[in-house]
Amino acid sequence: MKRFLTVIALATISVFAFSGLAAVQAGPGPDSAIQLPDIPAAVPVTLDAQKTAFLVLDLVDAICTPRPGCVASVPGIANLLAKARAANVLVVYSTGRNPAAILAPVAPLGDEPVVRSSADKFFQTDLEQILANSGVDTLVLVGVAANGAPMYTAFGANARGYTAVVAEDGISSGNDFDVWVARYQLLNEPGFANPTNTPLQPNAVTLSRTDLITFR
Repeated sequence: MKRFLTVIALATISVFAFSGLAAVQAGPGPDSAIQLPDIPAAVPVTLDAQKTAFLVLDLVDAICTPRPGCVASVPGIANLLAKARAANVLVVYSTGRNPAAILAPVAPLGDEPVVRSSADKFFQTDLEQILANSGVDTLVLVGVAANGAPMYTAFGANARGYTAVVAEDGISSGNDFDVWVARYQLLNEPGFANPTNTPLQPNAVTLSRTDLITFR
């Protein structure tokens, strides 16, 4: 009898837990248990080419090609990459811990550096030294997965004193909710928040778009 009651109790707990998760995942709406906050719109920014680095994070065939959102982001990233190179902006790439083939439309040229790490591309790499050697103070980030490399690398950048710009149409993930989480978190990093998306707030993230970013 005691075992039977335990099973019933566990089943009841599981039902409530599942119901709560479903309510959260339902997103904004009158029937949601949690109303997700609005995220400010992307804003235009103009950056000093000599003090800016463009980080292209984990856009490798094995990760990007199976994800429609990532594939859709590539043309915009390629256009921004071309503008950055034309302005002599430092371009830095990343992959996961192991070498991987970067997508051809956005692949490195010449001696553009590549670092290899987990989500935070500052972790156990020479990224910080690469940036310091070039005298940059602002980073533009694109990549996949949105709630992985772009989000954690942006936090790592802000913690080291960099100002970051994330092109929201240049980040992607396996599902839309992960991208929403990344966009929200990028503007609400503990200690480095920019909840109103003020353009180029120091030591914080600005959400922009590939077509709203220019270099001078």
